[in-house]
Amino acid sequence: MKRSASAIWHGDLKQGSGALATHSGVLKETAYSFASRFEAAAHTNPEELLAAAHAGCFTMALTAELGKAGFTPKRLATQATVTLEQVGGAWTISTVHLETEAWVPGIAAAQFEQIATGAKSNCPVSRLFNAAITLHAKLEPM
Repeated sequence: MKRSASAIWHGDLKQGSGALATHSGVLKETAYSFASRFEAAAHTNPEELLAAAHAGCFTMALTAELGKAGFTPKRLATQATVTLEQVGGAWTISTVHLETEAWVPGIAAAQFEQIATGAKSNCPVSRLFNAAITLHAKLEPM
């Protein structure tokens, strides 16, 4: 038996703004404001919580890595999808998929993909799930 949920983070965590959308329709307009909802566990399943945390964390890590390389994204969105599978009666993370799309002036697609891969390595949530993560990084044309 498997269960899956996705969350999409749009915006810039570093600037304290952005929006998070989850499968249950939650949308928050400022960074970190979704934390209290998840702490209260209102209408939240584990895979949705993990997806939301990962989408936000990876976005923050990618923004930081792009900044270190001298680039400022004009638009950035990351979707995290987490799939849980029941193994021996316990829910276990079976796969995590990150899909990020960005518009970053002045960067080449190959360099963006390299920076995104580095951001995955530097994201604390990604490090927790590392063995199960796939990443698709797409640079939008300017």
